[in-house]
Parts: sequence; structure tokens; C-alpha cells
Amino acid sequence: MPSKNILKILCLITVLLVSATCVYSFEPKSALIEKGAKLTISDCIQIALDNSPYVRQAAYNYKISKNDVNIAKASYFPTIGVNTGYNLSDTKRSGRDMSNNYYSVSASLNQLIWNFGRTSSQIRMQKFNKIAALYTFDNTVLDTIFTVKTNYYGVLAAKATMDVNRANVQINERNYQRTKAYYNEGIRSKIDLVNAEVYLSDSKVTLVNSEQNYQNALVQLNNSMYIAHAPSYEILSTETFNFSNNEIPVNLEKISEKKDISEPPKAVSNAVLTTKVEKMAVIDNYKFKPFDYSFEQCVELAEKNNPSLKAYSATIEAMKQYLLYIKRQYYPEITGSLGYSYRDQYNMNSFTAGVGLTSSVNILSTKYQIDNGKLQVQLAENDFNLAKQNLYFDVQNAYINMIQLERQIPLMEVKVKQTLENFELADGRYEVGLGDYIELQDAKVNYNNAQNTYVQAVYNYNVARANLERLLALPQEIIITAED
Repeated sequence: MPSKNILKILCLITVLLVSATCVYSFEPKSALIEKGAKLTISDCIQIALDNSPYVRQAAYNYKISKNDVNIAKASYFPTIGVNTGYNLSDTKRSGRDMSNNYYSVSASLNQLIWNFGRTSSQIRMQKFNKIAALYTFDNTVLDTIFTVKTNYYGVLAAKATMDVNRANVQINERNYQRTKAYYNEGIRSKIDLVNAEVYLSDSKVTLVNSEQNYQNALVQLNNSMYIAHAPSYEILSTETFNFSNNEIPVNLEKISEKKDISEPPKAVSNAVLTTKVEKMAVIDNYKFKPFDYSFEQCVELAEKNNPSLKAYSATIEAMKQYLLYIKRQYYPEITGSLGYSYRDQYNMNSFTAGVGLTSSVNILSTKYQIDNGKLQVQLAENDFNLAKQNLYFDVQNAYINMIQLERQIPLMEVKVKQTLENFELADGRYEVGLGDYIELQDAKVNYNNAQNTYVQAVYNYNVARANLERLLALPQEIIITAED
């Protein structure tokens, strides 16, 4: 029977094999939205990062790359082998039966001593792959944050546009009532009344379209947070996207609700234009802090911080180590071995120890592998240079868009005030009979368009700034790591 030492070796090997085959898994926890919650843009970003399958995918790839490093290091760990069995042998010779049955067990231990840097090159290659995977994760996080910000600002812009168009409907309703009253008294012609009806219908159609755009914006925001069945909640306006009402409702539960808005408005007692609605400021006290960096500083920051560019750089180093690994296949391996065997036929024990030098290489195949390895390095360098060039133009484009909008927004705000003043003057002229209906409607349309253009400019500015911050990989308020 085998000795106690052999039994200990068998037990140890069994434990190692069982540990190696265990599968560790976990069920990721998803963030949910409570009904009636009031969420800031930071809250939405946190929910998206917690729920995003793309962030999880990047984290899994990073952890796989960490294990690849350990797998490469494991080449320095000894290889353990075990063999046991019972041999049956029955031979007939010259009318005699000869049996040779025996039980045997053996264990071996093989250790790599040195392979002239081949394993160390493989370890360094996997380390650079791990670095690239980490930067890919960081880039995925930045993309997720940018997507949420874009959709969050999209909801705010859609809500502002809807409010502007709702106010426009109210203006047209009052104007219709006033024109109808003038027509009944014979002050205005039939064509003015028909035009008032047409403009009222057009404003209602525009409002319906803006309500549809608002609902689509809500869907996009929920989608970016990976919340399929979101309850009703509210989002808060941001510092650079202020509303007179700070809380914006998010509710898609009545998405199939239908409203009949084809009927003309009921008569109101004050059938005159009031300035309450048209002076409603959709965005109040709009302020933004100018960007802190010049274009040259932005390019420098992007080349220094952008995780996508860093991932390409790490890939180059990984390919260089892979090339070294291939070249070192020409060198032999020095290994050491220990062995023990037991055979019960003659109660025989044996112990062996040795050091060996082995080499097995296909010279022609390795030569072509080296050629491919060199091309892989050149390909990685080309991808890096292309990514660096594209990053420069992306930063340039984002910076130009942001700076131009910084200049336009104050002018657009002035234009809103000017068109409102012009609208009030045109309304006054029309009321006393000095102005015609076309002048009044042109002034109203200009005012409405100025508000919508102003809202769109504010949205474009916020998106352009968020995009530039993504490219520069500036520090974010919400921080998450691959280890999280």
C-alpha cells in the first residue's frame, strides 16, 4: 500500500483541483427609482453607472485581464502530476498460467527554472493588457456619463420647448377671442378671424408635436439609466438650465392618454391680450461659468488624460512584449523535476530528481510569427496615431461649438426680450387700429421662434460642454472604479 506521504500528496492535489474548478458568481444589483423621487443629474448618472451592462462588461473584461496576469505568472508555479492504477496481466505459456497483477501509484513535480525571459515577457504583455482594459473601463464610464447628461438636458430642453408652445397656444386663444369680439362688433374683417383660427390650430399642432418630443426625451433618459419600467418621478433643473419651476415631472404612465384639442376655446370674459403669458420666462437667470481652459490647454489635457488614448498606448507596449515573447521561443527551457513512485508487487519505492534542458521550435513558423508580431506593433502604433489625430479634431470641434454658443446665448437672450417688446408694440398698434393682423402675427411668431431658438442654444451649449469634458476626461462628481 502507498505510504502516508503519498496519501498526503493525493489529498493536496485533490484539494487544488476542487478549488480550481469552483465557479464563483454573483448577481449584480440594479439601482431602482422610487415613485415620487426627485432626482438631480448626479442621481441619474449614479443610477446609470449602477445599471449599465456596458459598464459591467468593461469591468468583467478588466477582471479577466487581471486573471490573465495571474495565469501568466502561474508558469513559475510547479506543475503537479499524479497517477495511480491497478494492473491486471494473465499470460499462458507452455500450459502454465502466469499472473502479474500489481497496484502502483506515482507523483511528480515539475518546475520551470528559466526560459530566457519568455515567461517574463508574457507577464508584462498581460500587465499592459490589464492597463488597457482599465482605461477602456474608464472610457466606458465617461461615455455613460455623457449619454445621461445629453438625455437629461434633452428632457429639460423638451420641457422648455413644450412650455413655450403651450404659452403660444394660450396667446393664440386670447387673440382669437379678441379678434372674434372685434369681428362681431364690425371692427375687424372676416379674414382676420379666419387667420386667428388658423394660427390657433397651427399652435395646437405644434404643441402636440412638442409633447411627443417631450415623451420621447423621457424615454431616452430612462433608457440611458436602463430603467425599463420607471415610475413617475421628477428631475431638477441644473445650474446652467434653470426653470421658473425647478421640478420637472417624468411620467409615462399615461402615454396612451388622448386629448381632444380640436375645439375652439370657450369665450372668456377678458377678450383682450394680456402680457402675463408671453412674459413667462421659461429659463430664469441663465448663467454659466466660462470654460477654464484655452484650446491649447484642452488639447494638452486630452492627450494626457483621455482613457481611450491611454488604452491604445498600453496596447502598443503589450504588442512589443508579445514580439519579445515570440523571439524568445528560439531559446530552450531549463526545468527541474521530482518524482516518486510505489509498486506493491515487490513493495518497491523509487524517488527521482533531475534538471533538464529542452528545446522544441519550428524555425520557419517562428520566423513568420515574428514577422506578424512586428506588424502587430506597427498596427498598434498606427491605431494610436490615428486615435490621437481624431482626438485632436474632436476636441477642436467641441471647443469651437462650445465657445460659439457661449457668445451666442447672451445675444439670443437679448433677442427674446427685443421680440417680446416688438410683440407688445404690435399688439398695441393692432388694438388701436394702427397695425394690421399680419404685422401682429409676424411679431408673435418671431417671439415664439426666439424663445425656442434660445432654449435649443442652451441645450446645445450644455451638450457641447459635457462632450468636451468627456474628451478631456476631467474629474467627475460621480466616481466609480473597475474594482467597484
